[in-house]
Amino acid sequence: MQRSAVVVVADKTSLKRPFIFANAVHMALCFFMLTMTVAWHRDLLQTGKMVSHASVVIMYIIEIGCLLLSVLGVFGACQGKRWCLILYAAGMAAASQTIIVRTALSYQDIYEKRVVREETKLLSMMPLSTTSKANRTLLYSIQEEFECCGLIEGYKDWGSSIPPSCNCQYPGKCIRLRGSATLGAPKNQYVYQEPCLPIYVSELKLAFSLAMGIQFGSGVFWVVFLIMSIKLMGQIKRKQEFMALLQSNRYVPGAF
Repeated sequence: MQRSAVVVVADKTSLKRPFIFANAVHMALCFFMLTMTVAWHRDLLQTGKMVSHASVVIMYIIEIGCLLLSVLGVFGACQGKRWCLILYAAGMAAASQTIIVRTALSYQDIYEKRVVREETKLLSMMPLSTTSKANRTLLYSIQEEFECCGLIEGYKDWGSSIPPSCNCQYPGKCIRLRGSATLGAPKNQYVYQEPCLPIYVSELKLAFSLAMGIQFGSGVFWVVFLIMSIKLMGQIKRKQEFMALLQSNRYVPGAF
C-alpha cells in the first residue's frame, strides 16, 4: 500500500500530461499550418503570383519537421523513452535557435530588399498595354484582389485597353470615365481609382512583418517545449531509478 501511494504521488508531480497535451496542440497547429501552406501554394501556382520557391520549401520543411518532432516527443513521454525525448530536445534546440537567429538577422533583408525586388518586378511590366500574357494574368488577379487598377497612374497605365478586372462597383473607390478621359475607353465606365503598386507593396510589407513575427514567436514557443522536455527527462530518470530501488528492496523512505 505504501509503494502504490508513493508511485501515485510521483505521477501527480510529473510533467508528462502537460507535455503531451501541449505537443498534441502543437501537432494540430502544425497540421493546420501545413494544410494552409499547401492550399496557399496551390493558389499561387494557379494564379501565377510571384513567390520565392526557397521560401515555400523552407515552410514545408519547418512545418513537417515540427509535426514529426511533436509525434516523437509524445511517443517518448507516453512510453517513458528518454532517447526519444533527447532527440526531441535536440531537434527543438536546433529549430528554435535557427529560427530565432535567422529571423533576427534576416528581418532587414526580407522587409526591405525583397519588397524592393517585388516592386521592381511589377515596374518592369510597364507599359501595361504591351506587357506579356503571363504578366497580364498576374496583374488581373492583383487588381481583382486589391480592388485597384494599373500600377502607378491608375487606369491610365492601361491606355485604351482597360481590362474588366478594373471595373468598379463600389462607391467611393470608383472613378467615372467619360470617353475622352482615356482614348478608346467606353463612355461612362466606372473603374477603380487607386493604382495597385502602393497597395500591393503595403500589403506585402504587412505580410512579411506578420510572417517574421510568427517565426520569432514559434522560436520562443519551441524554447518552452525544450525546457519542458529536459525537465521531463529528469523526472523519468528519477522515476526509473526509484522503481529500480523498489524492485531491489533497497528503498530508503525520504530518499526521493
